[in-house]
Amino acid sequence: IAVMTSGGDAPGMNAAIRAVVRTALHYKIDVYGIRQAYAGLLNGDMHLMTSRDVSGILQKGGTILQTARNEEFKTAQGQRKGLRRLNENGIEGVIVIGGDGSLRGAMALERIGIPVVGIPASIDNDIFGTSMSIGVDTALNTILDALDRLRDTATSHNRAFLIEVMGRNCGYLALMSGILGGAEVVITPEKAPAMEDVAMQMGDAYIRGKSHAIAVIAEGAPYKINELLEFLNNKNLGFEIRLTILGHTQRGGNPTAFDRLLATRMGVNAVERLCDNEHNIMVGLNGREIVPIALEDATTKEREISADYYRMEHILSR
Repeated sequence: IAVMTSGGDAPGMNAAIRAVVRTALHYKIDVYGIRQAYAGLLNGDMHLMTSRDVSGILQKGGTILQTARNEEFKTAQGQRKGLRRLNENGIEGVIVIGGDGSLRGAMALERIGIPVVGIPASIDNDIFGTSMSIGVDTALNTILDALDRLRDTATSHNRAFLIEVMGRNCGYLALMSGILGGAEVVITPEKAPAMEDVAMQMGDAYIRGKSHAIAVIAEGAPYKINELLEFLNNKNLGFEIRLTILGHTQRGGNPTAFDRLLATRMGVNAVERLCDNEHNIMVGLNGREIVPIALEDATTKEREISADYYRMEHILSR
């Protein structure tokens, strides 16, 4: 079999690679690592992995196999080329660790005759069929650490902060960090208040005597954060307003215990399902169990954020 990490990196990918390699070796299966995802596949950049290759990577962020974007594999010609590279190395199954785009690539491999199992790894937590993806918990803890620090300085200087977090199409990180970090305002792609309402809420915090105000905005919100900053500054809300964009700091860092365990469980489960001739699936977390989800569902259906979380944020932010 072969394993690759694709799309945006997520803390815990290395733990998943380690679990895949050592589980495969336990079952006497040769396992190849494909470097730089589908780009590496097309270039034939894969190598036989040993137990020692994955020693000491459990706690590391990023991915030792690296990741890259690739347009060629989206074409029929590119997919045939990928199939040839796999056949040249005697690969009988592939485990793809990544987000929705990576899993769509996995579906393409399945359609041309390669058994595939996907493992969801995306800090946005936007993949259908799993309650958590690898990397989400670590990214959320990174955001909360930054938010807590910014509140300290905001309180000291009687300021308000706009904090942009990742989430191009899914506001999970913004909403959860807003709830857990005590933000006054949360702005997501799915549910964004009008800028006038944001100003009203932050101005209300000042009138009620708060020493700070925090607004968390997902990068995929319907208006840009600089546009919102300018709008709020023109409203003279009482607070001096500052802007912080967390950017790619959310992707890096050592994975939390939760992410290490989730990645390990998914890696072991993915190999064992291939051994049992189960494929064209993604392994996902449902409650406490790791369960199979059809790749078709994982890549075509949208994961929705529970309305209860929005209700909770509304209650607690006042």
